Amino acid sequence: MRSSPRRLPGRSRDPRAPKVPLALLLVAACAAPAASSRGGAAPARPEVQFQEGSTLEVSRLDLELAGKNDEELFAIATAAFAAGDYPRAAAAFGRVADLHPASGRHAASLFNAGLAEERLGDWREARRRFADFEKGYAGPDADEAAFHAASALWHLEEFRDAAAILERLGRRGDLSDANRIRAFTELGVVDLDLADLEAAEAALRRAVSLWTEASDRERLDPYHPAQAHYYLGEVARRRFRAAPLDPARSGEAALQGELERKAELLLAAQGYYLRAIRVGSPDWAVAAGYRIGELYDELHAEMLGAPLPPGLTEEERQAYRDELRRKLRVLLTKAIAVYEQTLDAARQGGVDNRFVAEAEGALERMRRSLLDTDALPGGSEAAAAPAPAGR
Repeated sequence: MRSSPRRLPGRSRDPRAPKVPLALLLVAACAAPAASSRGGAAPARPEVQFQEGSTLEVSRLDLELAGKNDEELFAIATAAFAAGDYPRAAAAFGRVADLHPASGRHAASLFNAGLAEERLGDWREARRRFADFEKGYAGPDADEAAFHAASALWHLEEFRDAAAILERLGRRGDLSDANRIRAFTELGVVDLDLADLEAAEAALRRAVSLWTEASDRERLDPYHPAQAHYYLGEVARRRFRAAPLDPARSGEAALQGELERKAELLLAAQGYYLRAIRVGSPDWAVAAGYRIGELYDELHAEMLGAPLPPGLTEEERQAYRDELRRKLRVLLTKAIAVYEQTLDAARQGGVDNRFVAEAEGALERMRRSLLDTDALPGGSEAAAAPAPAGR
């Protein structure tokens, strides 16, 4: 979903359906965006910009396309898509789809009209195009259209409708292993957006289970298996964030229990992120590495920001804060090590997504915090201690 790349429509089709022209595959290849992190954090959602005079431009486009036959329209649309002129591509492909239902270019135009609308950020129209394709055609191309329809619904924040499509795809025994893994992975992402952690975890575990079983039979693209592990980490991270930690409210024994629970959830999330790294998808490896560093970063910030025990004098409060910062130095060094490793992996893998910039910013902030901690009285003693392993 958020970070899912657009796969090419399948080349084999149901024999009852007309063959999709090769141009559909070529244009779909041009439309595939670079993978990023549905990382579970979401990419910026593009917006269509309506400027003064846009109505006139639409009229000119209509005049330009009027009277063209299906072959001419398809040629115009294909050239426009390749040039990044998505309004023209959407209009020309759309005219073939709407005005020439018997054309041999109809299937390609209908699908590619949806791709062009995606590029324009018109998710409602993209959803309509892909839904029409799924109704009119069968086979792998229709399955691909269903995935795109679910993605459009996700962008529209119509999560339950998106989940219904993905669950239907995942339950189909005739779907390829790769697409069932994709369906359950993206279903888990949608369930997480619905704040249903149990459903998200179940769907993502199903994706991982299918991947484990299928890996014995064939070599699969690591993208969606890595995404599934990453989002299992996101489920655990949500639970980590929700776990209470309040020295002012808890007694000593209760606080120890809260700390142990926090540590368990941190390690659970870290375990999933590490498995996402090992699957072998560079983009998800960078996203997962960033999240591991962020776990230590957040625990450090939460413990420093927690209410102080009651009844302390101002002098005792300052001494408590200084001692706590020294004790928490280990979390800073762990975060720094992981951020450094993540950025090294990004450089080696040629990855340039939002997690790279965020890791760079977090690394600088953690380094400043470490310098401040080591400047405290007694901080040099902590700095002299052996540095912990990064992961």
